[in-house]
Amino acid sequence: MVGAVAVELKGVVKRYHEILAVNQLDLTINTGEIFGLLGPNGSGKSTTLKMLMGLVTPDAGSITVLGKDVQKDPVAVKQLVGYVPESPRLYEFLTGIEYLDFIGNIYDMQTKEKKSRITEYLKAFQLEGREGDMITSYSDGMKQKIALISAFLHRPKLLILDEPLSALDPRSARIVKDFLQELKAQGVTAVMSTHVLEIAQAICDRIGIMYQGKLLALGNMKELRQMSKLPDSGLEDIFLKLTGTGDTRAIVEELLK
Repeated sequence: MVGAVAVELKGVVKRYHEILAVNQLDLTINTGEIFGLLGPNGSGKSTTLKMLMGLVTPDAGSITVLGKDVQKDPVAVKQLVGYVPESPRLYEFLTGIEYLDFIGNIYDMQTKEKKSRITEYLKAFQLEGREGDMITSYSDGMKQKIALISAFLHRPKLLILDEPLSALDPRSARIVKDFLQELKAQGVTAVMSTHVLEIAQAICDRIGIMYQGKLLALGNMKELRQMSKLPDSGLEDIFLKLTGTGDTRAIVEELLK
């Protein structure tokens, strides 16, 4: 149901020794929303996504995912969520088909349904004929496709995607973008982080911009344009202005000296 809450963070704090990675983060993401979490390197994006998955424990605050407390019931959350980390670590000693079969078994999928979906995804991502090869022989793009299939396979209610289009060819990237839109229509929520701002602008319903661990800005494109006082600009210019990192011309001129 669109409008219901899929993800809620209240006063979330995460420190890594002296580094304050996430600082008092409050955020609500609605069911059936494609939400973009953006920010410069080191702004706290990946840490936030890992906390949503229960892979990193916050030092303060609460996180609710699909009505479940992530700290109290992390296994239940993982059963409902599909996750693609920034740098997927696959079992490269397995073949592609063995790995996907293993993932399907983890989610206790029925054999017939599991095989059917694996076949469909392998065909869609043009991995037919290579599914019997060891993953260690795959290109980075092929490994990313396996990671994406693993996240989609069990039809999760929430997708947490950290740089999901990394290393993908244009055709596969388009399939993922269109597929996310179709899933959205079915009430599936997606939270994605990407440095490709054109992608975020094109497919995200709302965007949150993190900077130095805090949520600097939040809204749709119209709201972000108003906030940045850049009424006709794209997300890249808005992002650079809001984060104070827009002095790129001066840096280029220094490099040319």
